[in-house]
Amino acid sequence: MRVAHFSDPHLLDLGAARLADFASSKVLAGSLNVVFNRARKHRTACFAALVDDLNAQELDHVVCTGDLVNLGLRPEFELAAGLLRRLRLGPTGVTLVPGNHDYYTAAAIAEQRFERAFGAYATGDGLERPVYPFLRLREGLAVVGLRSAYASPLGLADGRLGVAQLRAAEALLTRPEARDRFRLVLVHHPPVVHRGWFARNLRDRGALQEMLARAGADLVVHGHDHRDERAAIPGPGASIPVIGVGSASYDDRRLDRAARYHVFEIDGKSLGRMTTRVWDRDADRFRDLV
Repeated sequence: MRVAHFSDPHLLDLGAARLADFASSKVLAGSLNVVFNRARKHRTACFAALVDDLNAQELDHVVCTGDLVNLGLRPEFELAAGLLRRLRLGPTGVTLVPGNHDYYTAAAIAEQRFERAFGAYATGDGLERPVYPFLRLREGLAVVGLRSAYASPLGLADGRLGVAQLRAAEALLTRPEARDRFRLVLVHHPPVVHRGWFARNLRDRGALQEMLARAGADLVVHGHDHRDERAAIPGPGASIPVIGVGSASYDDRRLDRAARYHVFEIDGKSLGRMTTRVWDRDADRFRDLV
């Protein structure tokens, strides 16, 4: 089985934005960051090329760990949804969880912009709408999606899961039909600290680690840091690998920063080889990182 993981495209579209969209101090501050920083680095064309490259691979499933948009604006969600519809595996073969930028404002959450745009990709088996956590069972694969995003205050990019979500996630991971498959956990914020301080990390990561130490999982993937990252946390038997991926849209000649996605080869309950497909700006295409 081959599963691809990408994260953090940070797609931007201000073309149809309204003046009222910038009434929030957080959106206004974020807009300045976009104009002077992100817009030069995160390119829609780069992510579109990644989608095409995913379609050219032999994959069984694709997962994304959030931050599809930048400011949580309606036009951004429409842009991202249009690009995701190009993935040939479709909603049953693609699973998403939200990132903090998908939940950037209280308005984005109140209007359920992420769920309206991507609900078909984030709805658990047997449910009619996204509810977190969720479980999607596929042949040989059990995907558990967590929501660490919330409308954090200005200046913060942290995440939190909460007691209720962690308790429900443990119940999903320990279901017999999940335990018999390769259990893949999706969360936007890293379960361990790699970068920065509390203002950008998962606040209840300790509780998540304790839950996974009891319930078990075969792989946890995340985004948020815009870096390829590796760690391991204790499991009920062997340790659980935790793997983060860099941004899916970052246009940079430095191959350690350029847009990328991972492809995991899975054999039963075992994680095998991981290949990184990276954007080669000079060649104008994605290729294996060696």
